[in-house]
Amino acid sequence: MTEAMMSLRALVEWAPDADLLREMIGFAAERLTELEIGGLTGAG
Repeated sequence: MTEAMMSLRALVEWAPDADLLREMIGFAAERLTELEIGGLTGAG
């Protein structure tokens, strides 16, 4: 997992559209967190 995170970090730093990629990853991480919390708490 660490190697994958390092590769992702390198991609974000060197991609021409790094800001867009960073924003997309942030959105996906936030949504996954919300879904996980909803599943654990039973919230809809």
